[in-house]
Order: sequence, then structure tokens, then C-alpha cells
Amino acid sequence: MAAERGARRLFSTSSLWLYCLLLLLGRPAPGAAAARSGSPQQSAGASIRTFTPFYFLVEPVDTLSVRGSSVILNCSAYSEPSPKIEWKKDGTFLNLVSDDRRQLLPDGSLFISNVVHSKHNKPDEGYYQCVATVDSLGTIVSRTAKLTVAGLPRFTSQPEPSSVYAGNSAILNCEVNADLVPFVRWEQNRQPLLLDDRVIKLPGGTLVISNVTEGDGGLYRCVVESGGPPKYSDEAELKVLPDPEETPNLIFLKQPSSLVRVVGQSAVLPCVASGLPAPTMRWMKNEEALDMEGSERLVLLAGGSLEISDITEDDAGTYFCIADNGNETIEAQAELTVQAQPEFLKQPANIYAHESMDIVFECEVTGKPTPTVKWVKNGDMVIPSDYFKIVKEHNLQVLGLVKSDEGFYQCIAENDVGNAQAGAQLIILEHDVAIPTLPPTSLTSATTDHLAPATTGPLPSAPRDVVASLVSTRFIKLTWRTPASDPHGDNLTYSVFYTKEGIARERVENTSRPGEMQVTIQNLMPATVYIFRVVAQNKHGSGESSAPLRVETQPEVQLPGPAPNIRAYATSPTSITVTWETPLSGNGEIQNYKLYYMEKGTDKEQDVDISSHSYTLNGLKKYTEYSFRVVAYNKHGPGVSTQDVAVRTLSDVPSAAPQNLSLEVRNSKSIMIHWQPPSPATQNGQITGYKIRYRKASRKSDVTETLVTGTQLSQLIEGLDRGTEYNFRVAALTVNGTGPATDWLSTETFESDLDETRVPEVPSSLHVRPLVTSIVVSWTPPENQNIVVRGYAIGYGIGSPHAQTIKVDYKQRYYTIENLDPSSHYVITLKAFNNVGEGIPLYESAVTRPHTDTSEVDLFVINAPYTPVPDPTPMMPPVGVQASILSHDTIRITWADNSLPKHQKITDSRYYTVRWKTNIPANTKYKNANATTLSYLVTGLKPNTLYEFSVMVTKGRRSSTWSMTAHGTTFELVPTSPPKDVTVVSKEGKPRTIIVNWQPPSEANGKITGYIIYYSTDVNAEIHDWVIEPVVGNRLTHQIQELTLDTPYYFKIQARNSKGMGPMSEAVQFRTPKASGSAGKGSRLPDLGSDYKPPMSGSNSPHGSPTSPLDSNMLLVIIVSVGVITIVVVVIIAVFCTRRTTSHQKKKRAACKSVNGSHKYKGNSKDVKPPDLWIHHERLELKPIDKSPDPNPIMTDTPIPRNSQDITPIDNSMDSNIHQRRNSYRGHESEDSMSTLAGRRGMRPKMMMPFDSQPPQQSVRNTPSTDTMPASSSQTCCTDHQDPEGATSSSYLASSQEEDSGQSLPTAHVRPSHPLKSFAVPAIPPPGPTTYDPALPSTPLLSQQALNHHIHSVKTASIGTLGRSRPPMPVVVPSAPEVQETTRMLEDSESSYEPDELTKEMAHLEGLMKDLNAITTA
Repeated sequence: MAAERGARRLFSTSSLWLYCLLLLLGRPAPGAAAARSGSPQQSAGASIRTFTPFYFLVEPVDTLSVRGSSVILNCSAYSEPSPKIEWKKDGTFLNLVSDDRRQLLPDGSLFISNVVHSKHNKPDEGYYQCVATVDSLGTIVSRTAKLTVAGLPRFTSQPEPSSVYAGNSAILNCEVNADLVPFVRWEQNRQPLLLDDRVIKLPGGTLVISNVTEGDGGLYRCVVESGGPPKYSDEAELKVLPDPEETPNLIFLKQPSSLVRVVGQSAVLPCVASGLPAPTMRWMKNEEALDMEGSERLVLLAGGSLEISDITEDDAGTYFCIADNGNETIEAQAELTVQAQPEFLKQPANIYAHESMDIVFECEVTGKPTPTVKWVKNGDMVIPSDYFKIVKEHNLQVLGLVKSDEGFYQCIAENDVGNAQAGAQLIILEHDVAIPTLPPTSLTSATTDHLAPATTGPLPSAPRDVVASLVSTRFIKLTWRTPASDPHGDNLTYSVFYTKEGIARERVENTSRPGEMQVTIQNLMPATVYIFRVVAQNKHGSGESSAPLRVETQPEVQLPGPAPNIRAYATSPTSITVTWETPLSGNGEIQNYKLYYMEKGTDKEQDVDISSHSYTLNGLKKYTEYSFRVVAYNKHGPGVSTQDVAVRTLSDVPSAAPQNLSLEVRNSKSIMIHWQPPSPATQNGQITGYKIRYRKASRKSDVTETLVTGTQLSQLIEGLDRGTEYNFRVAALTVNGTGPATDWLSTETFESDLDETRVPEVPSSLHVRPLVTSIVVSWTPPENQNIVVRGYAIGYGIGSPHAQTIKVDYKQRYYTIENLDPSSHYVITLKAFNNVGEGIPLYESAVTRPHTDTSEVDLFVINAPYTPVPDPTPMMPPVGVQASILSHDTIRITWADNSLPKHQKITDSRYYTVRWKTNIPANTKYKNANATTLSYLVTGLKPNTLYEFSVMVTKGRRSSTWSMTAHGTTFELVPTSPPKDVTVVSKEGKPRTIIVNWQPPSEANGKITGYIIYYSTDVNAEIHDWVIEPVVGNRLTHQIQELTLDTPYYFKIQARNSKGMGPMSEAVQFRTPKASGSAGKGSRLPDLGSDYKPPMSGSNSPHGSPTSPLDSNMLLVIIVSVGVITIVVVVIIAVFCTRRTTSHQKKKRAACKSVNGSHKYKGNSKDVKPPDLWIHHERLELKPIDKSPDPNPIMTDTPIPRNSQDITPIDNSMDSNIHQRRNSYRGHESEDSMSTLAGRRGMRPKMMMPFDSQPPQQSVRNTPSTDTMPASSSQTCCTDHQDPEGATSSSYLASSQEEDSGQSLPTAHVRPSHPLKSFAVPAIPPPGPTTYDPALPSTPLLSQQALNHHIHSVKTASIGTLGRSRPPMPVVVPSAPEVQETTRMLEDSESSYEPDELTKEMAHLEGLMKDLNAITTA
């Protein structure tokens, strides 16, 4: 009582006592530093200044005062020399010299005597800040403290007369303005009221008396003593009543209200209840009971109020006050919100720097609400500009330091409940003074190269020939040459200093690595003049500066800037209003605006022209998200677009009923209802639940309603009558109301429940159908269908049915047992089961078919007696199942039911089960859904995926088998994942060329039609600034040439299909090599023009290294010479042998010719072929033909390959691969399309090219052709000389479209993807039917020239190998003989050579030798 009475006097003197106490105990306070660095750093040299400790010992705090009292705002700062202290009030310095009420105390504190405060004059109330200055050092400011002066006392509520039963609680209200609550006290019968555990005063002033006794009755009033005369409230009488006759209800006298408190404060949640018997009070937080006894911070006050002391952020939450007196329970709740003053997680650090550097002061703060941060330099606010920027929300970046930037920088964090400050010192050293420490994290990467300590030695001279090689609107690229003092310059680094013309503040940008002599300066202003100079540094320090270079950036087109403050808000379920303001940089009069808007999830953007600053779009879809952006137009055209803003239209009631409603009778008293939500376009909001209505079919008016909340899509309706038909309908709910309901659907409960007290009986039939590796098992259910069947167990095995067991659903009527062995005897058993157990098994056996049996014969049933199908018979399956593709993820399934009447109207309780699956991957399981109509909408499918669908019908306990399947492929969608496994490798021997490889996206959602490769040297550049390389088709590799050496590049890839572009891959970094190397394996020679004729010896060595031209030419001359000599010897032997041929043999051959017209040589081993040449497909060596080691004379009869097996074993996979590669890239890009046949390198066939013995060919169109590869079997007449394989004449067509139509001989492009890799000269097709192989579209690689053209023509063939590309090589093709001469050759070839014929043959050989000489001399 005495302490409270003396509170006013104590307040007036407390400030002086506090001041004296601080003088006695004043010492540095931890955490109060504004620019404290700890211990000063040691000097690295005599000229290096150290950081000076300068910080606040004491800072002012928020203070509450009353009118007429005195106040001290404490402040004390430490520095050597001592700082000068000044004060600011509301941001303005106070003139304390002429102020008689305010004075500065010796330690720097502010003393205010006789605080003045009235309604219209409040000179002392406000925000105060202490400012400390050291002239040679700088200035720091303290946190801001608020001085609040309590106003005149005013009662917002006063005590009222009340009565209370003894033992209950009573409250008396007395509420005053918040700043006077500490000065409120109570009187009883005009005597001061003593407070104790039973009688308390709440923080708002209200008096609470718990467990009232008769002595508590009397007159009460509250008193406010705030410096002036006391102010009294009205008096109110409290009466104490005896126990009542009727028990009063339990009520709250005082309920808790939501509070906001700061960490460290205390909070009282009032809660007082009255009733008989007297209630007990308990508290819960977030639905968990509070443990009052186990916590020192939680106290239950008189009446039941909760006090929480020393609040932490964990105390925030919802508190429940529960009053219980045994008869009834009531509860009330309140929210406690906890705020926190700003605290520093990371304070700024002291920084050494040089002029022109860029630095960053880091500052990381926390608090609740989130604090705002501002920066102060030497006491003055830092205003963001081109050189002072706020980065990463809180950090201060200073660009291009100058000497005047030295001083103290402070980070000031502020929120609703307080503020805090922390600071650091910046010292700028001379350029010849090295920074004494390692680079602190606060130096930017652009300036850290300055930090290496210098040693003595020669410094570099100025860099030479500084030029601006690229000038844009916002960046300039500078290049230069090494200084004359160091012409190599490998170890030199460079700094580029630059500034705006007329601005003294210079910035610096450093090269990224030693030896680099170019820098790109970013973030410049358009149409602005900049001054550049370059300085080289070596290990000894910085050298001379180059002469200043004056460069002006390019001007930008004067287009409008973005419209600020664009906002969009929904005004109805179908309309959105968009507003914006005039662009800050209009660059002339704004003529109009264009508002672009787009529905989320679509790629179609629409626009509307507007002349005002707002527009309302109507007719939008309900509860649909739209994005908006605005572009301003002036006379130059469209300006910069605003950022997209997204907003969703308001929700509405659903506009459609739920889908696919189905009913399933569970037993005689319950029915399960299933449904699907309305289609997304008709939901018009978030579905919050469903309303189910049902009634008996016989009573139309008696409707029962059930609500299902959330996303539940089924409901079991129980308590129904047996054998009764019910109607059901379902409607969807949103927060706006109920949508339309489905049509009434009816079904009937069972008359009696099925029995599950015993196991099911034996299934009525079992049928098996064996295939090669599977057996199809089908069955019918037990005849007694009054017993519950939960499913069927199928056992099978070789000789025993117990090896494997499979369980299937009770609705299923067939199953396919997979992965069996062919020609094996399997025993199969089938048992029905329920919760009691498994029933009696039914056995069958079957033998799987052998591998060679592919026929679809009827059932292999062994010992399978006919089992009649029990009643009721299975229903007929649905027919005419069709799949209609609606979108990339939706297919509508429709069908017909032959068991329905002709109008196909469903009048009974049948339902349909739709199942679907995709075959990729192969083990995909079926998905099922029920429907009660003859269609079903299947959603959630994958794009561009083939699905199969089937339907079955169920009516009561009868079900059909599954229908025939229908198939449908969903539409394509843009790729939803980026290409995978992006790798970049350098091309061997070509360091300026790289090869990008990747894999298709995992979610291509369609056929990939191409890719786009983006690459850039700046990973942070806007995507429209990256270089684009398109790749057509489904290629997975690409070359990029002419890159800069020793430069990091970043690559991204985007896939494209017919629907559009997919997302980009993550950026992949690759640095090009430093120097150029020799061309290695996989390298490609440059295009040297059409006149360039490389030597024949240019083929690669086996290891991929090029062979010297001289050695290769010598080798080829030797090979050709040996070949010519061998040919001459073979011809002489041939002439000698043919003279000895008997006339009988001549006649026999002639007879053969007359019958089948075969061009083959039929004879014995003595027959000798005219000379032919091999052309090896890789070495391009010319060799005389070798005799076959096979003694069979037929195998040596002809030099033409007999069929495709004689050429190369091309299988179907190769054919298809070649067919797919028809349109692969030509010319130098051919090496990018690596063949999948690389594994067949060992199978390099040799193709024979008979030049003189070859008859003329049919004319060949010199265009890309789909001509055929004719093949036919030769007819034989002589049984002793039959050709078992038949001759095949093949012509391989080149798919290249680069052939010159003006030439008589087409250029043959043999691409590396072709498995033959060589020339083929086809023979004349023999008579007989011609077959076509469309898998190998081709053109003759070397065709005969037209008639009367005797001039030899040289054409170039691009000869490649797998994985390797070679320069074009000339191939000399001799002209074809005249038609008459060739015909005569064919006729004479069947008999021996006469002397004149030998002469002609020798003449041809001489011509051939000339051609070979031409090859060697070329």
C-alpha cells in the first residue's frame, strides 16, 4: 500500500538515481557497439592506419513520463580521443546551449526537467537519437528512443454496482488510457485496497476478487495519480448474496482477448467465470493442456486469469480458457501474438580498400515483424544511387571508392517494436600500400586481385592499343595488347578503370585470369560517355596506366518504360479489373496501352487496346487464374512490358453435376455410392464437399440428405430396408453453395444377406486354353450364390498345382498364367475363398504348345469333363467399345449393351466397370472405374500414350466378361521435362569446336521434332541474349564451331515437338581448351572448295592419325603396279585356258544362255573370269581379284555379288536404321549423325567393280530416288551347273540431295551411317519378276555414262567410315563401251576368246592402265 502510494514521488527522482548509478558502473556494454572492431589490427607497415574503436557504451531506451516530471535519456560513447555528443529530436539537432529545460550531462546523457505536455503543446514527446562525433574519424548515431508523456486521465469505463454469491468471483471495471495504467489504484470504502493472491488488478486496471466473502462487500472506486491532483472514478457498490434457491448458469464475467506482446515482456490473459457451484478454471494452448505446476513462467491468477512472464516466440498461439463446475462447461479463446525487436545475425565488418574498388558491407537482421534496414554514413542517411546500392535486401554496396568514402557506416534495423544499429569503419589506403589481410568476404570479386601484397621489382609498362572492340547500349568490350615491357604477358593481370565523363568517382573491373586481355564492362547507361584506362599488374605491383580512352555507348530507342503499380483484382466470378499508372520514363506522350492477358495453363495470349489506366475484363472463366501485363505505346512503338501479375476469378457454385455416379449394393441394408467430381472447367471453385440425397422409390417425397465433406468420392449408406429400391442423386458443394445434382439413379437392396459362416462351394466350371508360354484360365462362380465369395485362388505347376498360387478378385472370370515353359504338362486348381477360408478345389491340366506351334487351335483340355454353366448365367459383355480422344489427358469411352432394349435406356440397377492401361512399361496395372451410363470420361492420362480400354457390366450378383478392347492414343503436349544428360566435350584436334551430346527428355509428350541449343559466356544473361543453335529432327549430338579459346561457355538445351517448346535444361559449363591441336579421331577437315582435290592417300591410319601424303602415294603406286602386272598375267592365263575349252562345253553354255539368258559364266574350274577389280571400302586400295578358295566352280563364275548375303549380312534392324537415316545431315555435318552400326566395324565387305565386262545400265535419274534394289533368282537349265543361291543384282541408292543434275555421272555420297561404306556397280537385272525392298531406298552410286560419251569423267565420293569422316577423294570411272560392243562381249563371253577378241580385251586393259596411272598421278 505504501509502495503504491509513493509511486509518483519515486518516479520523479528515479531518473537522477539511474544517472548516478550509470556513472558509477559505466563500462563498455557487449553488443552495443556501433563500429567496434574488437582489438585493433596490427599495422602491416608504417603507413597503414589501424581501425579505431568507436562505439556506444549506453544507448537511450523508450521512456514513459508524466507531465511536470524530469526525464534522463542515457547515452555514452567510447573513443580515443573522446567524442563530441549531440542529440537529435525527430531527426533535427537540438540546440542545448540556449535551452533552459534540456541540458547535456557530462557523460553525454540528455536531462529534461519539468516535462511539458498539454493537448495542443507537446514539445518534449517524440523520438530522440544520440549522435557521437570524432573530428578526425567520423560520426556514429545511436538507436532511436521514444519519449512518451502520459496524457490527462480519462476513464473509458468505470465501476458499476454488482452483486455476487459468496464463494464466486467478482470483477469491477476501470479502464483508462493505456499510458496511465501504471498509475491506477483501487479504494474500498474510500480506503486504499490492499492487493494479494485473492484480490488482483489486471493490466488494464480492472479489479478481480475471487472466492468472495461478506467482508468484500462495500463501495469501490479507482484512482489515477499521474503527477497532478488524483482523479477518481464513480463509486460502485458490491453486494455479497447468500446461496440462491435456483442454481445460476455458468457464465463468463471476463473473457480473454487477443494480445500482442514483445519478447521478454509479460502477458495476462484475463478469464473470470461465475456460477454455482463455483467453477474450476483450466487453460489449453493449441488444444494441448498447459502444465501450470511444471512451469515457472505460467501462473494462474485469482479468478482464473493466466499470466505468462518472460515471453518467448514459442509462446505465440491460441489459448483456450475452460470453466467447469460439474454441471456445465464453457470455454473462450484468445490469440497471443509475439513480436521481436530487431537483432543482428551478421554485423558489418571493418574494411580496408583502395580507391576505385567496389566493396560490400554485409548486414543480416532478424525480427518480427521483419525489420526494414537503412544505412547511415557518418550520421547521414545513405541515399541509393548509381554508386551506393542496396544488394541482397540489406547489404550496402559502394562502387568505385573515392577518398571521401572513408568513415563509419552503420546498419540501422527497425520494426514496429524497436530498432537497433551496428556499424563498421572503412579505411582507404594509398595504391602503393598493400592491404595487410587476406581478402575479406565484403570485397567483391571484381576487386580482390588488388589484395596480393607487393614485393620489390620492376613494374609493367602501360598496356598498348586499348580499343573498344564492341560498343552496345549498356556494355562495352575492351581489348588491348601486352605492355612493351612484357611482350608475353602470361603472368600479368589487368585492371580496367572507368568513370562517367565529368564524374570523379572511378570504378574498376579486373580480368578473370592471368594473360587475359579483354574485359566486358556491364551495366552502363545508354548514350553516355565513359573514360577507360587499363593498368597491368605483376607480382611486384601495378604498372603504368594506359592513355585514357573515351567511348560513348549507343543510344536506346526512346520507348516508354514499364507501367508502375500494376494491380489486378477479381470483381466477380467472371470479371477482373486491372489498374496501373503512367510510366515514369514515358519518353514522350503515351498514346495508348495494350493489356495482355492469358489463362494459366494455356499458351494463347490475348490483348486489348486501352487509353485509360484501368480496364475490367468480363466473360472470363469462373475460378480460373489469369496473368496480366501492360505495355505502353508512344510514337516510337511499344515500350517495356510490366511484370506479369496473376489473379484468380472468384468462385461460384458448380455449373455441372458430379460424373460417373454408380451404386453398389453391399448387403441387404447398405449401398455404396461412388462418383467422380465435376469436370475441372465446371467446378467453379474448390469443391468443399458433396450433398447426397436418397429416397425410397415408392415414396417420392421422403428425401434423406447426407453431407460428405472434403474430397471424399464415395459414401456407404447404411440402415436401409431389405429388398427395397432406392433412388440416389449427388451434388457438389463450394463455399458459394450447391451445384446441380445428378439424375436420380436407383438400385435395390438384397432380400437377404449372403452367408459367410462357411467357405464357398466349388466353382461350377473351369476351362483352360494352353498357348506356347501361357495358359488362359476361365471359370464360372459356384452354383450356390448365397455364400459370400471374396475371390478366387488359382494354383498351378508342372505335375503339381501347388508350385505357384495367384489370388484374383471375386468379379474376375478369367486369368492368363504367363511365363510358362513350352511343351510342359501343367496342373491347375481353382478355389473360391472368403473370410472363413478356401472352398473345394476344381482341377484341370493342360500341356503348353511347342515353340513351333503358332496356330490358334481350340482348347487343349485334358480330362476336362463338360461342366454346365450355372444359373444365373453371366451377362453379355458390352459391345462396340470406342475410344474418342478429347485432349492430351482425356479420352471418352462409349459402348453399347445388347442386353438393353433398342433405345439403350438403363432402367435397372446395373453398372459398368471400365478398365484401362498402357503397355509402356509392360507391367503396368489396370485402373478401374464404375459408370452407370453408356459412356465414361477417363482423365489424368499421359500425353501421346496408347491406351487400351475394355468394359464389363454388373447387375446385382451377375457380371459379364470383359468386352473387346478399344485403343486410343492421347494427343501430344509440349515436353514437360528438359533434355537429360547434357554433356559437352571438345573435339580432338579442333579446340575451337565442341560437341554437345544429350538424351531426349523423359517426358517428351510427343515426337521430338528438334532441339534448340542456347549458349553464352554469361550464365546470368537474359535468355534472349544467348546464342541459339537449332537442331532439326531427333539428333542427339551437335557441333558448335569457332568458339573462343580458353573461355567458359554455358549450354542449355530445349526440346521441341509439334505442340511447342519444353523447359530448358540446367546450364552446363564447359571451358574451351587453351591452344589448338592437331586433328585427331573424329575431327573434320575444313571445307576447301569444290576445286580442291585431295590425294588418294588421305585415309586415316588404323589409329585415327593421318598418314603423310608422300608415304601414302608411294604405297598406292606400289599396290597399283602390282595389281596391273597381276591383271596382265591373269588375262594371258585366261586366253590360254579358254582356247582349250571343248566345243561340248561351248555348246552346253550356249544352250544355257538360250534357255535362261543368264549372264553368269557356267563352267568348270578351268573357266577363268575376265579381270575385275576390288575396291576396298575403307583403304580405297585397287587389287587384282583373288580366286575364291572355295573349289566350287559356281562360286567363281561371276564377279557380281549373288545376293545381299554376298555383300553384307544386313538384318532388319539395319534396314530400318538406314531408312531412318535417309535424311540425315549431309556434307560436313555427316559426322554428327553417328551410326548405330558402329559395332559392325569388322564386317567391311569388298565390292567388285567390273569395268570392261559390265554391260550398259538403264538410264538413272540424277535425283534423290526411291528406285529399287532389284533382286531375282536366275533360272537354271543345266542340272550339273545350277546356281543354288541365284544371282542378285543390287543397286544402292544414295539419298543425298546434293547431286548436280547437270552432270552425266552422279556424285556418290557414301555416308558413314551406311553399313557397306563402298561402291556398288549393279549388273543388268536378269529376266524374271523384280522384287522391291523399300527399306533401302537408293540410287546407283556409279552408273554407266550415256551413249556416245567416251570422255572419262572424274567425280568425288565422300568416303567415310564409322565414327570417322574423310575429305572427298576422286574416283576415276571409265566410260562404258558402245551398246553393240557390249552386246558382242556378252555373247562372246560364253565361248573361248578368238585372237581379235583378245586384241580388244588387251585394248581395254591398256585403257584401264592409263586410268590407273591417272589415279596415281592425281
